[in-house]
Amino acid sequence: MKDLLAHKDFVGSVHFSTDDETFFGRIEGINDLITFEGKTVAELKKAFHDAVNDYIDLCKKVNREPFKSFKGSFNVRINPELHKKAAFKAQTMGISLNQLVQKAIEHEILNP
Repeated sequence: MKDLLAHKDFVGSVHFSTDDETFFGRIEGINDLITFEGKTVAELKKAFHDAVNDYIDLCKKVNREPFKSFKGSFNVRINPELHKKAAFKAQTMGISLNQLVQKAIEHEILNP
């Protein structure tokens, strides 16, 4: 993982402000803006964990799903030559281009 923190299935981005000499980040993959910061890595991690725990508690109180929902569809932009090769590969496999892309993503995610 690069520049990310993980806690209870939540992911937090990590950045550094040279002006403030402070680490900061936000919880990713949610519909709200929840940020955290710390002067040291230990402070940053604690602030992230606290932010996640507070956010979970808030979502429970208002009876709301904490994670952003995903529709299962998205646009992918690739170079035309790769698109052509992928379409041909899908045809030769007897599957749709969507199925080929899904298989490729599953392979990348499940077999890192």
